Amino acid sequence: MSVTDIHFVWRLHVRVFVTGATGFIGSAVVPELLSAGHEVVGLARSDASARALAAAGAEVHRGDLEDPDSLRAGAAGADGVIHLGFIHDFDRFDASVRADRAAIETLGAVLEGSGRPLVIASGTLGIAPGRVATELIPFDAKGHPRLANALVALSLKDRGVRSAAVRLAPSVHGEGDHGFVRRLVEIAGEKGVSGHVGDGSNRWSAVHRMDAARLFRLALESAPAGSILHGVAEEAVTIRTLAEAIATRLKLPLTSIPPEAATEHFGWLGAFLGFDQPASSALTQQRMGWRPTHPGLIQDVVAGWYA
Repeated sequence: MSVTDIHFVWRLHVRVFVTGATGFIGSAVVPELLSAGHEVVGLARSDASARALAAAGAEVHRGDLEDPDSLRAGAAGADGVIHLGFIHDFDRFDASVRADRAAIETLGAVLEGSGRPLVIASGTLGIAPGRVATELIPFDAKGHPRLANALVALSLKDRGVRSAAVRLAPSVHGEGDHGFVRRLVEIAGEKGVSGHVGDGSNRWSAVHRMDAARLFRLALESAPAGSILHGVAEEAVTIRTLAEAIATRLKLPLTSIPPEAATEHFGWLGAFLGFDQPASSALTQQRMGWRPTHPGLIQDVVAGWYA
């Protein structure tokens, strides 16, 4: 049974279950949903997360990603689900990927046959190295392990779920960022230089967390079943341009790091900094009426969120 066989009346204001609701992106998605008039039920593993959700105006649902009963209960009482949670434990990454897949399968089983939406977070990193990634490029299960999980989510469209995947830029930036750019700034401070790999001409896409949050809301409200959407505001920021902005902000010299020394200088981040990963969101903007309006990556770095 596909979602097109089901008549589900989507109301203007609905009840949304959100995993990862207090994370960097989730803490932007929750107020975005609330400001649109939706009710939000956030999954909270800890007391601190529960307090943060309550303070934001969301209903607290205690549980975690490895507790299928808590996921079932959260999804069963909702009109739609946004799945942002992931266990970021790189010492047991394979187990984290398996837990993510199990969570998607659990949520999908609850929503099956209802026509209700399930929107998940994924990424553009590795989709089309060296060329501009578009929404028309499918997920490749042989790539990053989490990509196979996205395929599981999208396949739910054939089981009566309005599933969609938002592929985010590798740099989701803004106040509170603790991802790639935050670590790059920290390394510059530790090393006393702001570095880029080789000539730094390789490109990354970027998006502000608040723009990404709006896209998740739009996807929940109206994305067709099986949609691949791109959370990308800036298609191609060169790593050299980013390193220059960090050097300016921290008043440090700019330097080129030879590719063979990237891991020594940048640690685990060195494996990513040489990637050429531009991505477009032209189709997403056209189809969803989404227009990024928040500051760009370089503006955020210069503004001082990372210093």
